[in-house]
Amino acid sequence: MSARNGISVTDQLEPHNWSNEETAAYEAAIEAVNGAVGAYSALIAAEEAKSVPNAAVLVAAREEQSRLARERGELRSADRAQIAEARRRYAALAREVVARIA
Repeated sequence: MSARNGISVTDQLEPHNWSNEETAAYEAAIEAVNGAVGAYSALIAAEEAKSVPNAAVLVAAREEQSRLARERGELRSADRAQIAEARRRYAALAREVVARIA
């Protein structure tokens, strides 16, 4: 609930009709971002497991997770170009981060 007017935020949203295609693409984009966040979690875990973890790697990975969370919140289901680019970019990023874990 909003503290200012006692009305929930969801009650204030405008209606939006999603096609099945938009819904599936949006969900896939969210999953791609989540995959990249998870890849950074794996990188953090691998770094923390080392006898001498590199603090810079840990800080950078956590910052990337925060950035990804912000970007995930900026995805708009009706923006087909943004969604398509997000699916491609975040899936590629997840693969790149996982490849760094060794």
